[in-house]
Amino acid sequence: MKPLRKIIFPAAGMGTRFLPATKASPKEMLTIVDKPLIQYGVEEALAADMEQIIMITGRGKRAIEDHFDISAELEANLKKAGKKALYKKVSSVARMAEVIYVRQKEALGLGHAVLCARNWIFDEPFGVSLADELIVGDVPAMQQLRAVYNQTKCSVIGLIQVPEDQVSKYGIVAYQAEENGLLRLTDMVEKPNTEDAPSRLAIIGRYIFTPRLMELLRDVQPGKGGEIQLTDAISALAKEEPVYGVLLDGQRFDAGNPEGFLKANAILGLQHKKFGEALRQELIKHL
Repeated sequence: MKPLRKIIFPAAGMGTRFLPATKASPKEMLTIVDKPLIQYGVEEALAADMEQIIMITGRGKRAIEDHFDISAELEANLKKAGKKALYKKVSSVARMAEVIYVRQKEALGLGHAVLCARNWIFDEPFGVSLADELIVGDVPAMQQLRAVYNQTKCSVIGLIQVPEDQVSKYGIVAYQAEENGLLRLTDMVEKPNTEDAPSRLAIIGRYIFTPRLMELLRDVQPGKGGEIQLTDAISALAKEEPVYGVLLDGQRFDAGNPEGFLKANAILGLQHKKFGEALRQELIKHL
């Protein structure tokens, strides 16, 4: 099998939960402390030795392209002003990765967004990352998945354990624990009722797939709302070849909704080397 070097970032959503903030600015460009949400995901992917970023975008997402592009005028001004640290930050973002942009012209679900990248994947394994699932830890989430992929050469999915009363909000997996400690997934259920959930292990927006997944996505029939569900293709894949799950280690924030976004800014702000202590002192004044 060809080496794993490509990763897809579905980023075409309208970000309606953040309106009016996202009326003219992509949700992915909202900042967590001192950099955009999408940059955290790209840096995580690069830490896992991904080489090519495939960004699935839509109307109004031009700011993402500009962020990862070279801004010659800005860089020249920073250099001229002697702002070396800022110049290094700005220039490194523009040069950190090869980024390809693909339009998702219709909002037909996560499975469809991934399928939009098929002409860039060909017959290669690939990753998928949902950037609004922010996971911060000593070992980047995608790197944790890649370690299992390198061991098995099979598809790998990131998981977290959720409370019983929250299983209806997630795709929940059924699994078998193998002797080597790996979790082999046998089925996935999208947002089940509590009594129907096969476990409390939820799919959490980090994936590595063999090329077969892309082939199966082409055959997935649209479900509720006319959307093509990625979970349906994964379930079909698990019936053909091994699919493993990894319980991810790290702090997880659902930054795709305002509450999770605020929590991420507050907690990561307090942990920030430069801003943390000042923020802590200011918060104490208001408690």
